Amino acid sequence: MRSPSGFDLTPPSPSEREQIEGSLSAEEAEVLLHHGTEAPFCGGLLGQKEDGVYCCRLCSLPLFKQQTKFESGTGWPSFYAPFDEAHVAAIEDTSYGMRRIETRCARCDSHQGHVFPDGPPPTRLRYCINSVSLEFVKMGEPSPDRLSRGDTL
Repeated sequence: MRSPSGFDLTPPSPSEREQIEGSLSAEEAEVLLHHGTEAPFCGGLLGQKEDGVYCCRLCSLPLFKQQTKFESGTGWPSFYAPFDEAHVAAIEDTSYGMRRIETRCARCDSHQGHVFPDGPPPTRLRYCINSVSLEFVKMGEPSPDRLSRGDTL
């Protein structure tokens, strides 16, 4: 199963999942696996301005491009569009007495953040994403491939 941009969307096998989950820090595991949230204005990618791609910290699937990042003032990296629509899954989230749309990696199902309808043109969407859910890859650098799928940016 491949996305329109050519990336393998096959979920990790149980042994692959065990291996990649074992590489997470306690904070990364809390956010990615247990749907936690990092504190606002504390994430390491909030001020990132270099050209590149933001990949899922767990499975390395590219999720967002630097060109779609914008300053939302919320304290979390915000994007108005995903790298590929097929790479980000939208799940209804009714936790904490609110109705929101949670965003997850479409390949490994890890929690990334939420999407809101108050972003800039052209989409008017704001993907509000935890820094610890992402790994930034500078343009021209090799992409991570934690699942050894042969995917390249």
